[in-house]
Amino acid sequence: MTPTQPLLPPADWRDFLALTKPRVLTLVVFTGLCGLLAAPIMPDPVIGFTAILCIALGAGAAGTLNQWYEADLDAMMRRTAQRPLPAGRMDRQSALHFGVGLGAFSVILMGLAVNYTAAAILVVSILFYVLIYTVWLKRRTPQNIVIGGAAGAFPPLIGWAAATGHVALLPFLMFLLVFLWTPPHFWALALFVKTDYANAGVPMLPVVAGEVVTRRQIGLYTIPMAAAAVLPWPLGLTGAIYGGVATVGTALFAWYALIVATRRTQADDAMKPEKRLFKYSILYLFLLFGALVADRWLA
Repeated sequence: MTPTQPLLPPADWRDFLALTKPRVLTLVVFTGLCGLLAAPIMPDPVIGFTAILCIALGAGAAGTLNQWYEADLDAMMRRTAQRPLPAGRMDRQSALHFGVGLGAFSVILMGLAVNYTAAAILVVSILFYVLIYTVWLKRRTPQNIVIGGAAGAFPPLIGWAAATGHVALLPFLMFLLVFLWTPPHFWALALFVKTDYANAGVPMLPVVAGEVVTRRQIGLYTIPMAAAAVLPWPLGLTGAIYGGVATVGTALFAWYALIVATRRTQADDAMKPEKRLFKYSILYLFLLFGALVADRWLA
C-alpha cells in the first residue's frame, strides 16, 4: 500500500493572482498600452480595452507557467520561496491548468475580438517566454536573460498591431529598447541576489562568469540600449517631447550603469549603486513609454 499525498486546501484567489506576477504585469500592460496609444490609428475603445486585457491575460499565463515549471528553483531561493507553489499553498496541477487556460483564452479572444496579427504576436510572446526562456535557456546558459529578454519586449508590438493590424519601425524600436534594456536591468538585480541564484543552480552571469564580467556587460549593453532609446527622435518617428525625455532619462541610466560597471564591491557591501540602477531601470521604461504617448497626443 503506497502512502497518499496529503490534500492541499483550495488555493486562495490571491495565490492565483500571485502566479501571474502582478509587479511584472504592470510594466507589461503599460508598455502594451503605450504601443496601442502611440499608433497612428486608434481602435474603438472596447476593442482597445479588449486588446490590453488580452495582453494582461497572456502575460499572466506566461508568469503562471513559469512558476509552475520553476517551482523547485523557487523553493531554493529566499526571494521566491514564499510564492504559492514552493510555499505549499497550491498544487502544481492547478497552476498548470490555470496557466494553459489563461493563455489559450487570451489568444483566442485577441484573434476573434481584435485581429489575427496581434493574436499571432501574443502567442509567440507566451511560447517564447515559457519554452525558449523558462524551459530551454534559464537552467542552461548565462545568456538566458540576453535571449529571453525578447519575451518581455513584445507588448509594444502587440499594442501597435492591435490598433493598426500591422507592425512598423517605431514599435520595432520600442521592442529593441526593451530587449536591450533587459540584460542591464536583470544583471543589476543578479549582482545583489547572486547567492540566491547560486544556491538554486541557475547559471546567471554573476554566478558563472563572476562579478567583474557582469559589471562590464552591464556597461556594454547600455550603449546599444541608449541608441535604441534615442533613435526614434532623429529618425523623425517622434517629436521633441519624447526626444527630450529619452535623452535626459537615458543619460541618467548610462551614468548609473557606468558607476555599477566600474566599481568593485567591498566587505559588507550594501550594493546601493546596483539597487539604485535596478529601481531606476523600471522607472526609466515607464518614463520613456509615457513620453511616447505624450508625444503622440500633445505634440
